[in-house]
Amino acid sequence: MKIRGNEIRPGHVLEHQGQLWVAVKTSHVKPGKGGAFAQVELKNLLGGQKLQERFRATEDVERVRLRQKEYQYLYRAQGKLTLMDPETYEQLELDEALIGERARFLQDGMRLTVESHQDAPIGLVLPEQVTLKVRETEPVVKGQTAAKSNKPAILENGIRVMVPVFIQAGDRLVIDTMDCAYIKRVD
Repeated sequence: MKIRGNEIRPGHVLEHQGQLWVAVKTSHVKPGKGGAFAQVELKNLLGGQKLQERFRATEDVERVRLRQKEYQYLYRAQGKLTLMDPETYEQLELDEALIGERARFLQDGMRLTVESHQDAPIGLVLPEQVTLKVRETEPVVKGQTAAKSNKPAILENGIRVMVPVFIQAGDRLVIDTMDCAYIKRVD
């Protein structure tokens, strides 16, 4: 599907220079002279390389639609993730590198979306938020609650996040999987 250069948004998958790229950041520029263009930071879906590219507003770009299918996470072993199709119960084994550092957010039974292009898996989408228990955190220092402040906490999966001072070990927190940020405490 062709789109104009000024229609590119973060998250769009594009075919550029014979390869698949995902738009990471976009900024639209209208200079005093000349036509408007989109300054786009692209990341190669397979190799991970980054590229800065300008697309004119009148230029056509090929946007790729990825096939998405939901799977259930089963387990991780030897750098591979094993997923199960909840409808057919067929298992799919994917390389852990598809998800990178965010693999630490995986939980048994979690629903994931596998993105495929020409029947080859190229991406794995986690839920936007996960609920995790605080394994350890520093105690509150008297007077620290007077101003809004944060303290470090280590979650059950080993990830370190900054949390408000009222959070204690054993609390369950909702965490954003994209930027590893605290959202709220749950009961």
